[in-house]
Amino acid sequence: MTHSALRLRDQLASGEISSREATEYYLKQITDQRSLGAFVHVADDAMEAAARADEAFAKDRAGIGRLHGMPTAFKDLNDVAGMPTTFGSAAVKHKVAVRDHSLVRQLRSEGVVILGKTQVPEFGLSSYSENLVSDPSRNPLDPTRSSGGSSGGQAAAVAAGMIPVGPGSDGGGSVRIPAAACGLLGLKPSLGRIPSDVVEGYSDGFGAPKLTVSGPLARSALDAAMLMDAMRGVDEYLPLLQSGFAEQLSGLKIGYSAQSPFESAYEISLDQAARDAFTQGRKLLARHHQVVPAKLNYAGDYPETFAAVWTSGLKDMPLDDESKLGELARDFRRRAQVRSTEQSQQAAARIRQIAADFVTQWSAYDVILTPALATTPPQLGHYTQGSADRDYMLQCQYSPYSSMVNVASVAAITVPVSTTKDGFVMGIQLISPRSNEGILLALASQISM
Repeated sequence: MTHSALRLRDQLASGEISSREATEYYLKQITDQRSLGAFVHVADDAMEAAARADEAFAKDRAGIGRLHGMPTAFKDLNDVAGMPTTFGSAAVKHKVAVRDHSLVRQLRSEGVVILGKTQVPEFGLSSYSENLVSDPSRNPLDPTRSSGGSSGGQAAAVAAGMIPVGPGSDGGGSVRIPAAACGLLGLKPSLGRIPSDVVEGYSDGFGAPKLTVSGPLARSALDAAMLMDAMRGVDEYLPLLQSGFAEQLSGLKIGYSAQSPFESAYEISLDQAARDAFTQGRKLLARHHQVVPAKLNYAGDYPETFAAVWTSGLKDMPLDDESKLGELARDFRRRAQVRSTEQSQQAAARIRQIAADFVTQWSAYDVILTPALATTPPQLGHYTQGSADRDYMLQCQYSPYSSMVNVASVAAITVPVSTTKDGFVMGIQLISPRSNEGILLALASQISM
């Protein structure tokens, strides 16, 4: 089976490969690689769904969706009708969903065949996909290491060839972190670019910008563009790349910086692999663009303000057994509960000010370049050997450049650019202060491995 999701789409759309053939192949990959812990639930009706896709194709080839017959999976944070949703937590009952999440509904309308649900951290809070519900998601590049989070199971599944492409979600780096950890491309779109993300508005209950958006994890810019179009229900990004836009794009002013807004609270440093990737990224981009140092000055109160906004939703989250919360979620929930409504509203107002400052500074350039991650992926269990404060600090030190993009509501992409002698694929992050996902995909097409 091809490694290109776009090529597979074309084969499915032409009838060269049936959905049943593709589904059978990927289900075998899931079975053969179950030790990676990517999947927490495998659909028992996937072959029946594939057969229905083939029957629909035979009846009306012109009426098929953008991803007709394409096998994929969803994070275990998204309800999929007929499958249990655990949210990665032992503190809630794992009920079988009676209806699809809005993103699932959109992609089902585009013809996907759903193979199951993939591993996440508890309530999607962490940059590692380990919880008290099932086995941790392991990195296909080295199964002793983390595949990242919160889309860790999705990233492992795509990187290991269990699914051709995967929809994820990103509230503080949850698409980009696992994509970078597993050697994939990960796109975090701007807030509202995917309609299903803003069904309930653009702000949280306290007035902060909604942090979480949906985005693709893929092996290539073309595959990511294909999935983005299906997630939106609009043909835009794939036609743009296929038009030769990436080949013609040149002369952008790209500002690079390894500064992080977490530096006021934690020591932030890059290991040699991250430094090498950052250097390689600058070299690759300089072939077509003006790459210059970016002068940035981040607000010193960002770490505590972001933490307050990030954890606010846990305050009133309904639980079935609070005693079964993991330590990080329990601590975050306790802190949210002692915070007054006025304090939460103040944090929301302040994060909007910080977001505006981010965008103002970044807008002196067409694109901002940062490292994707500060180090190679850590060992499983790296984060959970101490207190919740230590856990959170280690996460911020591993992924110090991701959450600021969610706060600013703009678009960013992580792109693999180098490989270490130990086989880890390292990447860079590109941020578009003007939320131009097309330019980010084109840059990824120019430089990715």
